[in-house]
Amino acid sequence: MSTAGLVSRRDCSHQLHVLAVDDSVVDRKFVERLLKISSCKVTAVESGIRALQFLGLDGEKKETAGFDGLKVNLIMTDYSMPGMNGFELLKKIKESSTLKEIPVVIMSSENILTRVDRCLEEGAEEFIVKPVKLSDVKRLKNILTKGDKGQNEEDPLLSLPLSSHDLASSSTSSSSPFKFLDHRSKRPRLQG
Repeated sequence: MSTAGLVSRRDCSHQLHVLAVDDSVVDRKFVERLLKISSCKVTAVESGIRALQFLGLDGEKKETAGFDGLKVNLIMTDYSMPGMNGFELLKKIKESSTLKEIPVVIMSSENILTRVDRCLEEGAEEFIVKPVKLSDVKRLKNILTKGDKGQNEEDPLLSLPLSSHDLASSSTSSSSPFKFLDHRSKRPRLQG
């Protein structure tokens, strides 16, 4: 079986598997918590280089141990990281014949329009301005699951209410003044 068979947009018998990449321990743990609340399997790494190693794109001939049989459905990466930034990681993934179909979401605390445009033009699924919120994760999960079910069906798990404990442990604020950039229109809109 080729590596292409190991990575897919959706494995119906398992949870969605998200690779979260961020050099900030606090941001990485926060995103990991939001993804787990949303019933996603999460692998969190601290750099673009570690993400490439996990995905088997580190340039070494040997098989990467962490990649054996794991399916990655989504990659969420910070933009500003030392060594290899999120844009460079995005380019490496989109250049790979085996991984280019995996959606990549770029996260950043800076809302710089030229940066956003560059990432979206290179193939990023979305660009999210930090802090990432539970509603962002649910929306991304919905996009992934709709790819398999059809555009008009909604995942019943996404509409289930969360307990107040889940919400309290995932976010310190219920509303955020930060903007989210919709990749379809490339225009900022306020998140509710």
